[in-house]
Amino acid sequence: MPAPALRRVRRDAADRPFIVIWEATRACPLACLHCRAEAVPDRHPKELTTGEAAELMRQVTEFGRPAPLFVITGGDPFERPDLFELVRRGRELGLSPAVSPSATPALTPDNLARLHEAGAAAISLSLDGATAAGHDEFRGYDGVFARTTAAWRAAREAGLKVQINTTVTRRNLTRLPDIARLVRDQGALLWSVFFLVPTGRGRALSALTPAEVEDVLHFLYDLGTTIPVKTTEAHHFRRVAVQRRILAEHGADHTATLGPLYRSLNRRARRAGLVKETRVRRPPVDVNAGRGFVFVSHTGTVHPSGFLPLGAGNVRDRPLTDIYRSSPLFAALRDPDRLGGRCGACEFRTVCGGSRSRAYACTGDVLAEEPWCGYEPGSFPYQDDLARHLAGVPAPATP
Repeated sequence: MPAPALRRVRRDAADRPFIVIWEATRACPLACLHCRAEAVPDRHPKELTTGEAAELMRQVTEFGRPAPLFVITGGDPFERPDLFELVRRGRELGLSPAVSPSATPALTPDNLARLHEAGAAAISLSLDGATAAGHDEFRGYDGVFARTTAAWRAAREAGLKVQINTTVTRRNLTRLPDIARLVRDQGALLWSVFFLVPTGRGRALSALTPAEVEDVLHFLYDLGTTIPVKTTEAHHFRRVAVQRRILAEHGADHTATLGPLYRSLNRRARRAGLVKETRVRRPPVDVNAGRGFVFVSHTGTVHPSGFLPLGAGNVRDRPLTDIYRSSPLFAALRDPDRLGGRCGACEFRTVCGGSRSRAYACTGDVLAEEPWCGYEPGSFPYQDDLARHLAGVPAPATP
């Protein structure tokens, strides 16, 4: 039986998150053009202390087993001198901490080895260009590309799994096949492709059109049997995955509604050998802001997403478990029937829901329709098959 088009989390998203992200600090010496945190050189005096951070991790374990994924991000987590102590404490509590460092001078083979020894399971590194010129311009400093690729090799040698994060912007839109080839050649646990949310410094970057986003999502789907791919703040990738599975079942052409950007990306990917059946495609996970996902800021404020600056409480005042389960904001985000516009009318709303962060950034309404999605509800031609897939019923056996 083929793998499902979507990977559903086997836990109640209203009761416990799939992943918890903790922003350990906003301090970072880089000046990345898209930085949602608008990172600054110095640490904030009201950051969670070592003891408060350990208590946060203990609260994460209270969601039950298996524990949610726990990621320490920033800013640059290496700006905290207690990072290794906190990773070790997380491991002792039963978590498998992952760390998302910046490519600063602190990102050394020795520090990566120490992270692994302390108990870190994985790291994520950002790569927004396939060459030094493209990546370093985006990151604001020369030498960041070289440092990132060196750390990539060093992390794997130290025994850490590596996730590569790429933010799609108009600056690197046509270079995505080159980045994908680098991910394939150097090897990664996952290629996580971020779709810009106009918040923080990202407000100054040009938006993509819904048609361009659709072309990129289909291109990423094409790569899925060569590179393990996921998207961040492009929840309609799940819609694309379901549509492509059904279209393939019918032998139908998926390119009919796609544009020249898709054809260009696909053509270059095929030339590089990136589109071929070499592995089972990784189904996208059905998780969204406040629905399986929770973000804790450097000062303890709890948000549905790091890109969504609406707070639901603070872990200094209430346990994370209580905030996640009972916050009116989180409850609203978990109810697809409260979505507005096309999202509210869309037959994919229970597995997509759109980027709540982008909806809020663009409209001021967290439940508004996804601005970067061009799908018209009800326009997919195989509605009976769609209902079957959304219900998790396998395709009938072929005679």
